[in-house]
Amino acid sequence: MAVPISTPSDVNCSRAERQRRMAARRRRKTQRLVIAVLAVVICVGAVLTLPAEAPEKVVANKAADETALPVSLLEQAPDLLEAPLTAAVADSPAEPAQMANQAPEVLANQSPAVAASQNAPTLYYAQSGDSLDVLALRFGVPVNEISSTGELLENGFISEGQLLLIPAQLENVSDSLRLFPDAEVVNSPSALDFDVENFIAQAGGKLADYQESVYANGIMNSAQIIRRVARDYSIHPRLLLALLEYESGWVYGSPPTQDQLYYPLGLFESGQSGLYKQLVLAAGNLGTGYYGWREGTLLALTFPDGSSLRLAPELNCATVAWMYYFAQTRNQDAWSEALYSDHSLLSTYEAMFGNPWLIAQQYASLFNPGMEQPPLDLPFESGIVWSYTSGPHAAWGAVEVRAALDFAPPADAPGCLPNSTWITAAASGLVVRSDNGTVVVDMDGDGNEETGWNIVYLHVGTTHRIKLGTWVEKGDRIGHPSCEGGISTGTHLHIVRKYNGEWIPADGPLAFKLSGWTAKAASVPYQGWLISGDKIVKSNRYSSTPAHISRGD
Repeated sequence: MAVPISTPSDVNCSRAERQRRMAARRRRKTQRLVIAVLAVVICVGAVLTLPAEAPEKVVANKAADETALPVSLLEQAPDLLEAPLTAAVADSPAEPAQMANQAPEVLANQSPAVAASQNAPTLYYAQSGDSLDVLALRFGVPVNEISSTGELLENGFISEGQLLLIPAQLENVSDSLRLFPDAEVVNSPSALDFDVENFIAQAGGKLADYQESVYANGIMNSAQIIRRVARDYSIHPRLLLALLEYESGWVYGSPPTQDQLYYPLGLFESGQSGLYKQLVLAAGNLGTGYYGWREGTLLALTFPDGSSLRLAPELNCATVAWMYYFAQTRNQDAWSEALYSDHSLLSTYEAMFGNPWLIAQQYASLFNPGMEQPPLDLPFESGIVWSYTSGPHAAWGAVEVRAALDFAPPADAPGCLPNSTWITAAASGLVVRSDNGTVVVDMDGDGNEETGWNIVYLHVGTTHRIKLGTWVEKGDRIGHPSCEGGISTGTHLHIVRKYNGEWIPADGPLAFKLSGWTAKAASVPYQGWLISGDKIVKSNRYSSTPAHISRGD
């Protein structure tokens, strides 16, 4: 078999062919490298010229994000985006060196656009009971910086669900999560169908056979105590039961420690032991938090260790009530656990009663936009001069809501002395309570303090006090002023309003109006004015002449 061999000429031809192929590969490789460099340059230029956009979480929602970009940046955008790309495409792939030697284009400062996006307004949907001046306090902005696509009234309630645009000014605030509905904190219409006695009996814990002696009321069982506190302080009985179970296990079992036996709500420092006193303290703390947020007088929490926390402006009154309650006894870590952990008060409540939001949805909102106080008269007979002794102050006990006004009758001497001057009904209605110095008139006549308008008259003496179940007309006599029914330094009348179980502040969207006089609060409790046109009466505890007022028919 013949074996092929290579001659010198064949070898030379093969070597030349290989060199040509290698040169071609090098040219193709160089071209690919140039194209890759060009692609990288184009991509980098495009990324660097795109408009800067703030993180989505700094604006209220995506709709707001679309409007947050300043017009000046939008006008720059076409030039910023098109110029680098056009230049890159026009250049030849054979000119990478020339491109590499070009100075990089300097981009305009993007910080104004970022700052504008970060300062985008908060989109806030109004809650039942919101008013413009209180929202301004919560958000830390002037009233005139709050805007809306709908009508915004300077006085009165804002429509529930109305969209407001409010500048975002606050930093380092609490969680804004709303934990609990307002209607399940106050003794509202949702409490009507709740049977406290039956619930306690079925639970079978410490409360089921508990009794104690309560001042001026004799021996009371646990259900009577809870209903009394719920009624007097207008705090929902379901919430009181949930707190008792959460703090000490009184509802379903027995308190595991001696401290929890004597102080079932853990309010040790007060020195007030026993179920009734502990519930009264708890109701006072809950009410102070709730109404402090409603009035705009409570904007931050202070913890036992002295640290503080600004409250998120989007919160509702009920959630702030819980926050304030736990801040009285817990520092921030334990406070946070009580509110947000798997073993929180909310978990206990849901295990006992179900989802509170679903319960609240079965009832109408506590307040309606455009609602007004029904016409009320000064609570005394025409032609008799009384004194306006106290401006807006606490409605009941330790509940810090400036809802009450005080009037003193004419008297020969100061102090707690019998007085024959008559207190009269400010409005018509059914007397649903008449005991222990208190008369409550239910204006809608359904017999329930949890619904509609109720007028509470405190310090009404036993002698000649109107009987329970009586229907009164406006101006009817209901009793005489005294010192009965609470702490008092002198004979007087304390008058306050409730609507759907909520105490109504004397100065605010539903200002206290009596015979054409409108209450105005000072910066501190017990001080204030009554104003009627160009006439002004200033409160004075000593019944001086500037505090004198009478009813004209």
